[in-house]
Amino acid sequence: MDGGTRTLAIACGALAREIVALKRLNGWETLDIECLPPELHNRPERIPAAVKAAIDGARERYERIFVAYADCGTGGMLDKVLAAEGIERIPGAHCYEFFAQAEAFAALNDAEPGTFYLTDFLVRHFERLVIEGLGLDRHPELQLEYFRNYHRVVYLAQLEDAALSAAAEACAKRLNLAYERRLTGYGDLATSLGSAIGVPLASITHRKEATPWPR
Repeated sequence: MDGGTRTLAIACGALAREIVALKRLNGWETLDIECLPPELHNRPERIPAAVKAAIDGARERYERIFVAYADCGTGGMLDKVLAAEGIERIPGAHCYEFFAQAEAFAALNDAEPGTFYLTDFLVRHFERLVIEGLGLDRHPELQLEYFRNYHRVVYLAQLEDAALSAAAEACAKRLNLAYERRLTGYGDLATSLGSAIGVPLASITHRKEATPWPR
């Protein structure tokens, strides 16, 4: 159990389910969560300003603030905002890296640079974020162009969940790519949040049992 000082995690909406799960799993009762729209990933240049606005709105209410984003395509602009504010974020370039953890992700990427990564969130929302987001529902002929340099899908699974795994494999088949699954649990998301709250790293639980999906 963490201490009495409340901590706010300003988080990417794509991590909401995972952060709530970690909070419950570890008993982090003093952790509050404010999620920004996951659609910001479509316009990463807007992430730093959105995070700054959330920080400004929380300063009077929280002594401790942590940003549950990686760089997420901001090209270092998010780090400039956070350095000025004296606030830390999850290390890494993106959620694939912090779920898999840096060394393991680097090995995956070195083994096959042409890899399309999925997380639990992306599997759940594949149709909306990938198929519709790339316009493949309207122009399926674009799939070959978009994915011509990809050779495999790697599903970085946060949960041991048969339904999600089957859905991820179906995503790979839809893209005509080879499929591989790696169970990562919550990776550096868990340790970063625990560190922000001030709990011992050895006490952090990184994984929980599967829950039914879809709901």
